[in-house]
Amino acid sequence: MPLRMHFTPDDLGRARLAQAPDPMWEALLSMHMLQTRDARSVFGGWRRAALRGLEPRARRVLWLAPPTGYSPDFLTPAAGEGGLESGIAALLATPRRRLRQDLTELARGGRRLPSWVRPLADGERDAVQGLSDGVRDYFRTAVEPYWPRIRSRFEAERTFLARKLAAGGVSLLLKSLHPRLVWEPPVLSVHGPLGERDLYLDGRGVLLLPSCFCWGAPTVLRDPTLPPVVVYPLAHDTVALAPAQHVLGRDCRGPNPSLESLLGRTRAAVLSGAVDGRTTTGLARAAGVSPATASHHATVLRDAGLLITRRMGSAVLHVTTPLGHALLSGESGVSLGSRR
Repeated sequence: MPLRMHFTPDDLGRARLAQAPDPMWEALLSMHMLQTRDARSVFGGWRRAALRGLEPRARRVLWLAPPTGYSPDFLTPAAGEGGLESGIAALLATPRRRLRQDLTELARGGRRLPSWVRPLADGERDAVQGLSDGVRDYFRTAVEPYWPRIRSRFEAERTFLARKLAAGGVSLLLKSLHPRLVWEPPVLSVHGPLGERDLYLDGRGVLLLPSCFCWGAPTVLRDPTLPPVVVYPLAHDTVALAPAQHVLGRDCRGPNPSLESLLGRTRAAVLSGAVDGRTTTGLARAAGVSPATASHHATVLRDAGLLITRRMGSAVLHVTTPLGHALLSGESGVSLGSRR
């Protein structure tokens, strides 16, 4: 049975899309993925590189993030929305009561914890500082090299959802998030391993946060008194998650003679037109061709892993993938990864 999130009219007005990926959530959820073999076509290369690069201080944080079951809420503070250092500062300021409560809950799941967790549960400053340093080290090694890719996928999703919001308001937005998030007003049902329970928003609203490393099912915080958030999986294309090595920084939306030579003027214009997300008709206008021609070029680009297409009622929205964005921006070291 699902977790049921109950909305009031005030909550609908306060539901909002995250402005950017949350580094604290991406760090935690990537720790889960690191300890499984799931989604090898997308995360296999990342997993191997991360395991090779992690130093002991970063590795020991994995004890607090088992691949299934509960992970401490204090690892993903609301301040993480403001960036890594904002999230780390909030982690450092975690009250002793919260540390003890969350770590007790973690131990209740049967996970055997190492001896260094006890001073952390007591709120000892050195222990909390060590944890914060470990999270930062982990992020720098396992997540930060991939951040341009993560952000690109996030922005493609946000563009899609912004169109939904403009077309049908919050109700259509909530219906469009993920197959395991089912909106039947006034309840959003979260299907997955969270167990059957009810969460009443009571006018607090909710943050909707797509995540690159969230896999399979959405997740929420365990403590119902914390600021409500629903974290759900981004739609992944078949291109493996690969690190960004070098970005030339050129504008992706303007003419690119080299790209036109590679793809042809019309196909390059269609790819460039999809940076901000456009319908087939919008791509046709941008490229100066008929909708049928634009649709053909979009299909070729999608088959090459350069576009994703999301349906919007009777229309479709085309958005560049991280690989397409890298090609437009002149990024080197682009890997096609594993295509299955």
